[in-house]
Amino acid sequence: MSTLTVSNLTAQTPLRKPIWKRFSSQTILAFFAIYVIWGSTFLAIRTAVLLAPPWFCAGVRFFVAGTVLFVFALMRGMRWPSLREWRSLGIIGMLMFSMTYGALFWGEQYVPSGITSVLEATLPLMTVLLEVFVLRQQRFRWRVLLAVTVGFCGITMMVFKGGHSSFGGFGVFPCLVILGGSASWSLGAVLTRSLALPKSRLVTAGAEMMLGGGTLLMLSLASGELRPFPVIPPKAAFALVYLIVAGSLVGFTAFVWLLERMPASRVASHAFVNPIVAIALGYFVASEEITLRTLLGAALVVGSVVLTMRDTGSTVLKGRRDSGGHRGNRRSPAWSAFCQVLSKGNQPANSSHPR
Repeated sequence: MSTLTVSNLTAQTPLRKPIWKRFSSQTILAFFAIYVIWGSTFLAIRTAVLLAPPWFCAGVRFFVAGTVLFVFALMRGMRWPSLREWRSLGIIGMLMFSMTYGALFWGEQYVPSGITSVLEATLPLMTVLLEVFVLRQQRFRWRVLLAVTVGFCGITMMVFKGGHSSFGGFGVFPCLVILGGSASWSLGAVLTRSLALPKSRLVTAGAEMMLGGGTLLMLSLASGELRPFPVIPPKAAFALVYLIVAGSLVGFTAFVWLLERMPASRVASHAFVNPIVAIALGYFVASEEITLRTLLGAALVVGSVVLTMRDTGSTVLKGRRDSGGHRGNRRSPAWSAFCQVLSKGNQPANSSHPR
């Protein structure tokens, strides 16, 4: 009898599969793209801008990638944007590509790729500050303010050392420029929810990248980067091709594919993983210095992002179902906003950034 009972119980409660067997190979490869490939783009940017003009590299990357995505979307029968939508695309393209990546590519001439990835991880924190204190779209909560403060304490720990910059003689200005670019991205992310944009993710992302990249190319021309026209070394050219193909096209394709099959909250987890990948690659591939101070500061930043985006005290999503069809846990306004941008497909193709 006991043997029969155990057999019946085993048949009724099948063993839970290991986590790596619960996902298809396509899903694993897609997460690899948004985790590892997007995390590696910081090192690729660093490689390119040390050998070629930064705004030229950023402009070529996004203009080429955006044009490819936009044309591909039209070939699939997607609708051409209206005049009102083009105006919105121009605004978002300026904020989330021209300003954000113009600052990022310029700043990485001076700031190591691993540190840059941590600075870029503050995007959700910037969004919280804009929503709560500037645009007054969310109510003030002390625990969120505490989490944001912890994050910026982590940045201070990484940037300063004994009252001086911890990266050598260039000062903290490049770090502030990168953070300013992050604030621009956050503003674009908030405005995205109130602007008229095409329904197609491919059309929206392609047009934004194309317009933002074109603006960066004009900035490169106006700043004198193209006089005389730069000679791009093979190493920089390879990095630029990698950014276009792997970072923007492959990464964004995987990103959209995942959004159609996974809850946006799960896809957004790349924001926590990308800095870890970037720091590891910077250390092992580019011999970037990693100190205990750097690791502690990075841990504070990433931890504050997790706390901010997963604040369980918010009732924003109470009573609503997530894209997976289950009753969603209560999330913070920052997490809700971040996932709304993801679900609309208006996040940059490499974000967190990706990058």
